Amino acid sequence: MSVEDDIDDFLTSLLLERGLSPNTCTGYGSDLRSFAASLKRRNICQSAAVTRDDIVAFLADEREKGLKGSTRARRTAAIRMFFRHLKERRRIAADPSERMDPPKKAKVLPRILAEDEVFRMIEEVKDEDPRSLRDRAILEVLYGCGLRVSELCALKREDIVADGELLRILGKGSKGRIVPIGAAAGRALQRYFDAARESFVRGDLSVTHVFVTRLGRPFTRQGVFKIIRERAAAVGIAADRISPHVLRHCFASHM
Repeated sequence: MSVEDDIDDFLTSLLLERGLSPNTCTGYGSDLRSFAASLKRRNICQSAAVTRDDIVAFLADEREKGLKGSTRARRTAAIRMFFRHLKERRRIAADPSERMDPPKKAKVLPRILAEDEVFRMIEEVKDEDPRSLRDRAILEVLYGCGLRVSELCALKREDIVADGELLRILGKGSKGRIVPIGAAAGRALQRYFDAARESFVRGDLSVTHVFVTRLGRPFTRQGVFKIIRERAAAVGIAADRISPHVLRHCFASHM
């Protein structure tokens, strides 16, 4: 069988035997077909004829083309899975990709805003209508408590403990943690509960989430993202510089 035939067999195995999604299989297929094209240019048509040097040459060419380290790392992973599959099926005697480390991903420093930019954005939300009080509380809690947006969306009233001084958060991997509520976040939350939340829940005691939309439903991540961008735009912060994740990094850096 040719390299291309082996790739087709491998992708079918991923889809039918391992249950990977079609999108994932398409991604692996794209990476492996780029590798196969490189082999063809080197007059290599059989998987058993591929050497470690052939793989290294392909990845070096990809680097010369300017592909990011993350892309080259993904392609290395696809190649390693491919040859592991061939060895398991006894199509090759030795795996040329064995113990081959993926290229290191470049470390990208998180974007953050200056402290005065965050303060200006928050202080701009100063009206006393229910929506403004809610949005102010969302900004204060995200920034002041360093929450992920998913954690903010999932926050319920019973998660506010110790007389309103702590948040009980269920984070990634179902790992719980206790987060102190800063003074500014605490004041914003209290004002929201006192003068705004009821206008959204309209007496429905079954609504237990802290932050809810105008329809009384829990926020989605996209909904929170929209609020943050809107409030940032009001003080001239570009949309591509702000997100819930940026506020989380701002919390860590400014602390």
